[in-house]
Amino acid sequence: MAEGILYLIPTVLAPDTQDAVLPPLVREVVQHTQYYWVENLRTARRFISSLRTGVVIDTLHFEILDKRSKADTLAEQLATVPPDASIGIMSEAGCPGIADPGALAVRWAHEQGRKVVPLTGPSSIVLALMASGFQGQRFAFEGYLPIDAAERGKRLRQLEQRATREGQTQIFMETPYRNQAMLQTLLHVGHPQTLLCIACNLTAPDGWVRTKTLEAWKAELPNLHKLPCIFVMGE
Repeated sequence: MAEGILYLIPTVLAPDTQDAVLPPLVREVVQHTQYYWVENLRTARRFISSLRTGVVIDTLHFEILDKRSKADTLAEQLATVPPDASIGIMSEAGCPGIADPGALAVRWAHEQGRKVVPLTGPSSIVLALMASGFQGQRFAFEGYLPIDAAERGKRLRQLEQRATREGQTQIFMETPYRNQAMLQTLLHVGHPQTLLCIACNLTAPDGWVRTKTLEAWKAELPNLHKLPCIFVMGE
């Protein structure tokens, strides 16, 4: 295993799916890595344990890298890491650096002259785009939209225009407990014939992806409460 590398280590989107969605290289890297930046300590420890590599969790070194982290503190966090030691980054779910703060650590690694290696794994954003049936040549990921209902509605109308008039597929998300509010706002402000894809609980046995008009979604309203979802608008 190469040393002095920053590995971007994907984690699972759904529990107990590691054997189905992760390649062997992920286990190999975890087996030989001692230092980590993680978004959520409990999630990271549980994920490493699930890989059954024989690694003793209590011998590993973890630092938190979340939305409150600042670039100028990263070097301090890993000041004791040997220059030739590899470091892993883990998101709470999916691929680090995509819709999470992992990019801060990657930028630090480039500044330090470290080799950066992204590992293959599930990304809910990419999987949703693949399964939506929408334009995959021109798309934008908008992340989380405003919490305020009026501002959220305004933003959704802007995204709808980009999708339907400019032909740019729009991808966005919401925290699971606000999914239903997001869908209700979409149905309220959007044109009835606008196409919406909802990708729900991806990679889980009960996961599903469906693309329908807003009018059709209104006629058959799904319950998305507390389920991880990705929303995609396109044409």
